Amino acid sequence: MASTLLQLVQQGMGEMGLSVPTTVVGNTNQDVIQCLSLINAVGYEMIRKHQWQWTSKVNLFQTNYLTTTGNLTANSAVITNIPTTASLSTYYTVTGTGILNNSQVQSVDSSTQVTMQQKATTSGTGVAITFSQTKYAMPSDFDRQIDRTHWDKTQHWQMIGPETAQQWEWLTSGYISTGPIVRYRIWGDTFQIWPPQGTQHYLGFEYISNAWANSAAGVAKTSFTVDTDTCTFPDRLMVLGLKNKYYQAKGLGDVFARDYEAEYFLAVANDAGSQTLSMNPRVPEVLLGWNNIPDSGYGA
Repeated sequence: MASTLLQLVQQGMGEMGLSVPTTVVGNTNQDVIQCLSLINAVGYEMIRKHQWQWTSKVNLFQTNYLTTTGNLTANSAVITNIPTTASLSTYYTVTGTGILNNSQVQSVDSSTQVTMQQKATTSGTGVAITFSQTKYAMPSDFDRQIDRTHWDKTQHWQMIGPETAQQWEWLTSGYISTGPIVRYRIWGDTFQIWPPQGTQHYLGFEYISNAWANSAAGVAKTSFTVDTDTCTFPDRLMVLGLKNKYYQAKGLGDVFARDYEAEYFLAVANDAGSQTLSMNPRVPEVLLGWNNIPDSGYGA
């Protein structure tokens, strides 16, 4: 069972010959206050140093769209007489006859009206319009993505990305802007996809969470804030990290740096295992895999 914040600080301070506290959070002793800050600093740095298996999570979501009708006026960005705008937001892109490419919703004005970022090129009444959500909020605990885990699970295709700013503008602003495979980029704290989808797709990707602590009730947290909080990292790693940082902060040098680094590399090695490295010149491709199976046709 993982040790609590109080137990970790007590162990670390005891090993350094300091007065062992009975409480940590709320303690007015300067050494205890500093140790609380330092052990949190260990956690903040640890989450960034390695792709820990217990902080890897999956974000799954379905694309949203609304097929509806509305009235357009040439040289106006306003769409009127929409049956309902209840599900719409500035995260949606508009497509339809008379609507320019990459016309995003600028504002939802009322229950029947929206304003686009671009003006319509033609007028029309009851024009068929599709509102496709192309921006999705990132997970609240998102720290960083895990590359090449982004998949369109409906089509069984890996999404293409992350696209650069130049590639994204080429896609959204150029003549060639659609294709069968979903492309993505992370921008403005949103997960953006292209092209706009007129059907529902099930998308997902893996990411590293920034939550490395847990409350007594098992709620994930990004810091130690209560004495009963526990930690996802090995206890010994946190204790040595605290001691190392304390000595550095006091100007006593890197006395515990070697022990801390050794414990860190041991924890990394035992985290989730490693692939077996082949000594053959080439790994045999006996079965179909992601490197030799075609996107379609399957060789027929």
